[in-house]
Amino acid sequence: MSSISNVSENTPHLLVLGMGGTIAGLAPNPEENPLQYQAGQVGVDALVAHVQSVVPEGVKLVSRQVANINSRNLTDANLSTLGFGVREALLDTAVRGIVITHGTDTIEETGLFLQATCGKLAQAQNKRVILTGAMLPSNAPGADGPSNLLDALRWASTSIDNCPGGVYAVMDGRGCMAMDLAKRHATALNAPLQNAPSSSVGLINPSWLSGVKAVQSAWSEDLPIPEASEWPWVEILTSHAGARPETILQWLGSAVQGFVLAGSGHGGFHDAWVQPLDLAMAQGIALVRTTRTGAGSTLLNIPELDLPGCRASGSFTAPRARIALQLALNAAKQANKAGKPLTWQDFFARIADLPEIR
Repeated sequence: MSSISNVSENTPHLLVLGMGGTIAGLAPNPEENPLQYQAGQVGVDALVAHVQSVVPEGVKLVSRQVANINSRNLTDANLSTLGFGVREALLDTAVRGIVITHGTDTIEETGLFLQATCGKLAQAQNKRVILTGAMLPSNAPGADGPSNLLDALRWASTSIDNCPGGVYAVMDGRGCMAMDLAKRHATALNAPLQNAPSSSVGLINPSWLSGVKAVQSAWSEDLPIPEASEWPWVEILTSHAGARPETILQWLGSAVQGFVLAGSGHGGFHDAWVQPLDLAMAQGIALVRTTRTGAGSTLLNIPELDLPGCRASGSFTAPRARIALQLALNAAKQANKAGKPLTWQDFFARIADLPEIR
């Protein structure tokens, strides 16, 4: 991570970490077709410079480029680098808050990852980590990136209605817990927040804040961040009409460690998968069920009883459930090395079985 700033890092400041994405994108013909663009073309220092003159008075900014990619290409290694950087910044007394510019395609994975690995630390340090991005590239008419970044900086730096330290996200004038993000529209400016319990950045709803505090009080400890080469291999498989057993069987000779099953309705899967999934569980492959519907929770033992090697995802979408399962498998491995007989289900429950914000 390179540092780009004219402010001493010993001076109290907000740290802005750049990951790329549409907010850092450029369109060749922004007037004619702003949605035809390349993501990750503008450095985070330039994004910060664009809003520097209108940040809250007295707020100093330091920017660092972690990555500059199209977020659809996000890797396990990218997440490890970002997670370790956020942890280091949370423990740095000069850093008052952290803002992360990120692509919206996979912002929900990063939101869940940061909550699961840094949420308790952010709360304990009373610092806010704010994810933000954009739906329009930086040179598009009416680009939403600058206003989203400015909102994120304001939220990270002020005491807004006593909102506690934690991991949040800001888009289109609203904020939510980052673990509740899920992009649910291809082009809408509020796409990542459409189904997330959220509140106005400028005037936080007391009931929303109460829900945030309930979630945070139930968060017992952060899970370990896997090293770049230690992420468990987990795949998402979608059940559909005409599903074939070969979809499962072809994986059984591989090193895959888990499946997230995006099932129909309540999270059920095609009968053709029952026998091959039994074989998968017999090999020790972890299974998490979720729903492909895009909304609602996947509940334990509905529509059928869950077998011992399978559990429901709760409110997690398939992409978030995949990150949660990866982190749970890694945490169980680390615990077993330390002589603690904990399972991946124990750690998955810590992430998934939390109060819901309504």
